[in-house]
Amino acid sequence: MPVQESPVAQPDQQPRKPRGGRNLPAAIGVGVGLGAVVAASLFVVKAVFLVVVAAAVAVGVWELTSRLSERKSIHVSLPPLLIGSVGMVVTGYFAGAKWAAAILALTGLALMVARMSTPPENYLRDITAGVFTAFYVPFLATFVALMLSADDGAWRILLFLIVTICSDTGAYAVGYKFGRNKLAPTISPGKTREGLAGGIGLSMIAGALLMQYVIEDGRWWQGLILGGCAAVTATLGDLAESMIKRDLGIKDMGTLLPGHGGIMDRLDSLLPTAPVVWVLLTAFVGG
Repeated sequence: MPVQESPVAQPDQQPRKPRGGRNLPAAIGVGVGLGAVVAASLFVVKAVFLVVVAAAVAVGVWELTSRLSERKSIHVSLPPLLIGSVGMVVTGYFAGAKWAAAILALTGLALMVARMSTPPENYLRDITAGVFTAFYVPFLATFVALMLSADDGAWRILLFLIVTICSDTGAYAVGYKFGRNKLAPTISPGKTREGLAGGIGLSMIAGALLMQYVIEDGRWWQGLILGGCAAVTATLGDLAESMIKRDLGIKDMGTLLPGHGGIMDRLDSLLPTAPVVWVLLTAFVGG
């Protein structure tokens, strides 16, 4: 009697899920909407973009302090932090970096005083978290306001945004297709060295084109340097926030932006890149 062979089980042909479990259509829709808001505010009235930056900073500060409170019982006095945050961004635009730094110092002092209204247990921990938040979110965002304050500020902001976005896009595309070697597996398992190379390459190309054709007195080789540096800092910023979220035991900082998470989940690569781009633009073409 012939032996009947059992059929060989075929692996389930499941469509590949988007990285991070994101809702891709929602993410694209929100991204396009944010891009439209940025473009409209930048090239219609520059001061409107300043309001957009201040609002994003305020929401980012609220998200970060809320997660610190929920996950680590770290309590930061929100009123002086929000006032100081908006003050840094606005002062940076109208008065320059040194006055923004002064507002940062005053914000730290205000946080120390405000915390005195509660028992002294964990005083140092709470103050340290508050000063870190003041530096990490509004002070770094102040460099966006400094770029905006230049005569060609709208174009500088456009350059800054595009090279950062190209870093993320190039890293995702190349890493998704060719990624084999993990970049930082204990922090962000999805990132690869190949992806980093792709992000740096695309950001350098974008930087060279924009510096040559958009920024007055800019040169293509300056854009190569700027794009490469921006891609590195954008990646480090992304990894830094991943460290914070892993320490807090959360996936996203918030749920405000469908498909993206919270505001801080979109600012993670932009914040540390802003001072680097500002310094390089100032060095290459002046303030």
